[in-house]
Amino acid sequence: MGKLEGRVAIITGASRGIGEEIAKLFAKEGAKIVCAARTLNEGDHRMLEGSLANTVAQIKAAGGQAIAVPTDVSNEADCANLVKAARDAFGPADILVNNAAINWYVPVVDYDIKKWMKAFTVNVHGPFMLSKFALPGMMELRRGAIINISSGAAIGPGRGPYGGKGTRYGGTMYGASKAALERFTQGLAQEVEEHNIAVVALSPSQVVPTPGTVHHKLVTGMDDPNSEPTSMMARAALLLASEPEIKVNGRVTYSQQILKEFGWITEAKGRGVTIKGTGYSLA
Repeated sequence: MGKLEGRVAIITGASRGIGEEIAKLFAKEGAKIVCAARTLNEGDHRMLEGSLANTVAQIKAAGGQAIAVPTDVSNEADCANLVKAARDAFGPADILVNNAAINWYVPVVDYDIKKWMKAFTVNVHGPFMLSKFALPGMMELRRGAIINISSGAAIGPGRGPYGGKGTRYGGTMYGASKAALERFTQGLAQEVEEHNIAVVALSPSQVVPTPGTVHHKLVTGMDDPNSEPTSMMARAALLLASEPEIKVNGRVTYSQQILKEFGWITEAKGRGVTIKGTGYSLA
């Protein structure tokens, strides 16, 4: 019997990368999967490979159950529709993985204001709206897990002077939005504790090669020696979705850190292990 047998999981950003890997693993563990993203079919995205149709096809080929729901998580109506579509297809969702995120890697002085607003809406307001719409179903079931995918970018550079190092790659917006997501995570975790719902934030301990990180040159390629595979994040998300709420609620953690802590791996490195995490992860 799989760790998620009888569960219904909504996973955003499921067309490629970390979201796709989480969707496939959760389906393998018995969950019914609702895959959400903006890219429905291969070729719809003008730059990146991957699609909801492809993720769903892989899940079904492996014997799992999944549907695709094209969704813009910055849109309130789309978020409401996604939660409704999950309920109509499989019943109330008791797992929500807020993985969808965007950024334009430019310095603040050059950042288009509309793009800044869009990125913050996708990265922070989207998880809020989806959590708001999914929580009544979780409260009805008296169980649930909301997993907010964060990033090492939330770890700030600290105070200056900086010596001109590492300040020009344009990650300020992404880091600020992920830091906000981590604070939202712990606030919501406190609010819903009485309902047996776990709310957690999970970041990679090392950068993960995906079509997006390769495109933005955050890794040297899919085989970057300083990276970790998408499977590491998927396994960490599985752990957080399947462990009792009391053990994980309010955690802001990192993939290799949490996997080693619970004995799922024996060796670990990177953020949360050999590199200090954000203040929220240390709280």
